[in-house]
Amino acid sequence: MRDKVRWGIAGTGTIADSFAADLRFATNAELVAVSSRSADTAGTFAARFGGIRSYQGIQALADAGDIDAIYIASPNALHREHAERVLSAGKAVLVEKPLTTTSADARALANAAAASGAFAMEALWTCFLPAISGVRALLIAGTLGAIRHVRAELAYEKPFDAGSRFFDPALGGGSLLDLGIYPIALCLNLFGQPRSVDGAWKSAPTGVDSSAKIRLAYDGFDAQLGCGFDRDGHNRFIIEGERGTLAIDAPFLKASRLFVSTGGPARNLLASNGKTAYRLARHVPLPGLARHDHGFPGSGLQFEIEAASAAILDGRRDHPLMPLSASVQALEIIETIRAKAPAAA
Repeated sequence: MRDKVRWGIAGTGTIADSFAADLRFATNAELVAVSSRSADTAGTFAARFGGIRSYQGIQALADAGDIDAIYIASPNALHREHAERVLSAGKAVLVEKPLTTTSADARALANAAAASGAFAMEALWTCFLPAISGVRALLIAGTLGAIRHVRAELAYEKPFDAGSRFFDPALGGGSLLDLGIYPIALCLNLFGQPRSVDGAWKSAPTGVDSSAKIRLAYDGFDAQLGCGFDRDGHNRFIIEGERGTLAIDAPFLKASRLFVSTGGPARNLLASNGKTAYRLARHVPLPGLARHDHGFPGSGLQFEIEAASAAILDGRRDHPLMPLSASVQALEIIETIRAKAPAAA
């Protein structure tokens, strides 16, 4: 029985580079091949990571006999097609977020995965970070009491460029698919499916969303989420409960530090969410404030790699922390927001 999953990577962009670099920290995985539309690009990537094999085109990678799983790092608009090719070849697939650009494509991909019997998962790495495991443990322990409010934002200013992947609808652009998917997915991961969804969005000149606000209504509390290319946000994820407040420090998508307060001025400090307050919290011991550090080497993709590899080695078809049903739900939430007329700029 194999103790390591043999991985191939489809794509050679920035996220593929991070995946390949972080794979060395995973004990149950090894990188054996890469593919690109360009043979030269694939060869250069392969040489940079220890002389792994290179292929031109994903089909050649999918057909390789000594590869167990393929990570899809191609542009958003190609995710469904490329993942289905991998599944048709009987291989496991890990698809970079977003799983697809529409919920209909996500459901079709889930059906293809079920028909193939192979493992399939969206690579939303945040949900596998040690800090997020720490958040789950604190919620299960009841440290915060009943949840009363959730606030999160992920926004990075991007200059408008009609041809960039951020703003081109043909490339699956838009702030919701690029950034909003993170707070939405984390809410689904921590709290489950909401009772209702509401929100608003603003349009870029190309018609994709340049920013959005999302409201997820749960029993007893709301989650107010935001994303955008129009500003640099606070980029924290804050959970307020009856007995305490928890803040995942910025940038929460790469969570490595938690602050928890169960009373006193420190709790108000976390809720205020001011930059000065968080600089103080990082460096000065404050009464009533607990700091939980969950640092890691590399970019942090090794935790999703380990989790996916363990599931594959166990013969699973999915992972309980990131089932395809949750990926479909996240895209349905995005589509609910986008179905509304855009707000005035």
